[in-house]
Amino acid sequence: MIEVHQRDSVRSIVVGAAAKGVARPFLRWFPVNGPVAPLRHGLDLGARLAPRHRGTSLEKVTGDGWVGELVMPKGVRSGDGALVYFHGGAFVFCGLATHRRIVEHLALRTGLPVLSVGYRQHDKALVDQSIADCVDATNWMIERGFAADKLVLAGDSAGGHLAFAVALEATGQGIPLGGVVGLSPWLEFDNTDRRNHENARRDHYIPSRRLDAIARVVTGKPIHDPAMSPVNRDLAKLPPTLLICAADEILRYDAEMMTERLQRAGVSVTTHIWEGQVHAFPVLGELLPESSQAIDLVVDFVHLRLGSRRHLHAVADVAV
Repeated sequence: MIEVHQRDSVRSIVVGAAAKGVARPFLRWFPVNGPVAPLRHGLDLGARLAPRHRGTSLEKVTGDGWVGELVMPKGVRSGDGALVYFHGGAFVFCGLATHRRIVEHLALRTGLPVLSVGYRQHDKALVDQSIADCVDATNWMIERGFAADKLVLAGDSAGGHLAFAVALEATGQGIPLGGVVGLSPWLEFDNTDRRNHENARRDHYIPSRRLDAIARVVTGKPIHDPAMSPVNRDLAKLPPTLLICAADEILRYDAEMMTERLQRAGVSVTTHIWEGQVHAFPVLGELLPESSQAIDLVVDFVHLRLGSRRHLHAVADVAV
């Protein structure tokens, strides 16, 4: 099922204009390699200054090469269900801090623990290692006592890729999971058809033609291997899936392709496409009403899959 949502807010117009005026030129020209490339990590460093939500508690986690934050709503006893969240950033930037707010929202609204995974990225690892880190983080949750079939894997952009990649590894080993959530997921490394999509000109900030070069850098392969893209794998055993994307973003191509292939494989999938929004807009949390509404859809999906209780409909008390 595919459902299209209309734009609700003036704020989304402002955010879209800012993305086109600032973010798109920056992402179009900022180098992935070279002496100034490490400055891209300044975004996550700056995000660390933002206050944490006073309604959550946090446990720092250190894995084998990866780090994480187990975010839990205060005053709620943990059961056997949880989420594992993989942040986006094209496998080259962003981290735990840039995505802390959406993780807190998910913990508060589902009433469940959420493990946010800081996997290794470009400069330290290729995509294969990023996936291995995320598999290890998911195993950490299982070893912690959370049942595999009570885990929902979620992620945005590159993190959406990782959520599907980990789910494919799990189901390939006969381990059932509770569900998968992809927020504007990047699921196809081959950019040949996508760069000719009408959204290549409409996207608010992703320069679609750069995806070729970025894919080669993060995979370490000069020629794309179809098997590295989740859309080209055997999807038949994947758990029920929720996909959310913006109507004008270039990665709508990926979401719609995955929707079609999941349906063909007999996997339950629901896809929501939002008019007038930017790539991965749910990550913006309380900034936009559309973001909050999209998070509500994720919460409803988690509630349906895990039988957990919904807590807060919206989160306004963001100060510490």
